[in-house]
Amino acid sequence: MNPLDMSAVREFVNDNIAQFHNGRLRKLENLKLDELLRRKNPYLFRAKNLLKSSEVIESFLEASLSSSEEERFGQFLEALAIFVSEQTCSGQKSSTPGVDLEFSNNDVRYLVSIKSGVNWGNNSQHERLAANLNSAVSRIRQNDRNAHIQTVLGCCYGRSKTVNQTKHGYMKIVGQSFWHFLSGDENLYTEIVDPIGYMAEQRNEDFAGKKSALVNRLSIDFTQRFCDQEGYIDWPRLVEFNSGNMR
Repeated sequence: MNPLDMSAVREFVNDNIAQFHNGRLRKLENLKLDELLRRKNPYLFRAKNLLKSSEVIESFLEASLSSSEEERFGQFLEALAIFVSEQTCSGQKSSTPGVDLEFSNNDVRYLVSIKSGVNWGNNSQHERLAANLNSAVSRIRQNDRNAHIQTVLGCCYGRSKTVNQTKHGYMKIVGQSFWHFLSGDENLYTEIVDPIGYMAEQRNEDFAGKKSALVNRLSIDFTQRFCDQEGYIDWPRLVEFNSGNMR
């Protein structure tokens, strides 16, 4: 394993975290009221007794942004993990279904599926991952029957200890242990925090300003379309817009 160049890691993070923030802004700029109201559960927000148009818009918007940001940031962490492996073990992004990263270290070929955290997927998704990893191993062994292969589920954050998932056949490596597995550096999991926060205050100020402007615009539109003449939210009309499909 080659030593990790932290200056290269910082440069990679600085460049790619900008893409994350730009993606957040594009999400705001392209968002329309119809799209926002049709994506989320109106019954849930009715149960919260929201009374103002701005409250409805902010609640729907927060729920929509949260799910998209989690997915987008997960993609960033996956790219960072692959970059670290490229620097230390000549790792490379895999095109094999279910495998994100492939690299060799100490005569072992590792096939790694990368997830953000430990709480992902249902039982069928876990079983599908195991099947994909096992298929990848079988394909490699067709050409090299003696290859020493280890399949890995790597989670970028979490406190779970490293375990062999005997039910599914892969090793599960989480949090600090996962970043150490890729780099040989026990402290990498904390060392990447500072570059991830690069210009975060300025970028979040820009985001907050555009988000407030969007809430104001959509609130006006929502009031005109989904409030009655006295200004109360017409929840049946909103639910019909979200879920009505028999006309």
